[in-house]
Amino acid sequence: ILAFLNISFPGIYAFSESVMVGECANLDLLDPRECLKVAREHSDLIVGIKVRVGRGASGEQGIAPLDIAIEVADELGLPVMCHLDHPPPSRLDVVSRLRQGDILTHCFRPFPNAPARLRDATVREEIIAARERGVIFDIGHGKGSFGYATAEVMLECGFAPDCISSDVHVLSIVGPAYDQLVTMSKFLALGMSLDQVIAASTCEPAKAVRRPELGHLAIGTPADISVLKLEEGEFEFLDVEGEIRIGKTQIRPHSLMIGGNWLAAP
Repeated sequence: ILAFLNISFPGIYAFSESVMVGECANLDLLDPRECLKVAREHSDLIVGIKVRVGRGASGEQGIAPLDIAIEVADELGLPVMCHLDHPPPSRLDVVSRLRQGDILTHCFRPFPNAPARLRDATVREEIIAARERGVIFDIGHGKGSFGYATAEVMLECGFAPDCISSDVHVLSIVGPAYDQLVTMSKFLALGMSLDQVIAASTCEPAKAVRRPELGHLAIGTPADISVLKLEEGEFEFLDVEGEIRIGKTQIRPHSLMIGGNWLAAP
């Protein structure tokens, strides 16, 4: 298990359908010294610093938690993974701060703070500039962070995600994200190739967390293998706004090997 360490001391807490408290809304909970100390103590597990900003996550503190997270990450020589929800702060404020190797998650989120301009089907300029300087774009589907309208514009413009992730948590596991394989299947339905979808779910995330020995099969790499199967038919896939797309292929689990041993035999 590898982890991003939340810049907020308690991490994400008070997170349910009825109670939602932003862990970055109170700067008293964001001590860069404490975060630095914990990250160094667990350097074998910690691959980056996580921060959530937006009206829900950081409230009146706006962009400040991201600045704190970047300072800690810079001292550690690690990337930041940044969540962005509704403004403030704005998409421009956030992506302009991200450095080469930093990760913007929820990168195909719907309006507002979407990366695409839907009225003319273009990718926003600051998003293109961020990719050019090496910012990594991660899906992070979740409960409220993936919209087909955005995704279709981005893909039509040739802007595929670097990483495909489900952001499965207590609210999204019951839909619309469900799990990693459903999330991957949505991108097949949107026209990405199977090779692209697999790479964005395996070797590309491994590169993003600077563990290039993971996420692919080769002599000397760990024998951690998910065997998948493709089921053909007609499948409804839902985004966070209730929009449905029909896919012809659903990726299903078949068997699992960990460390060279079958946990779920074929």
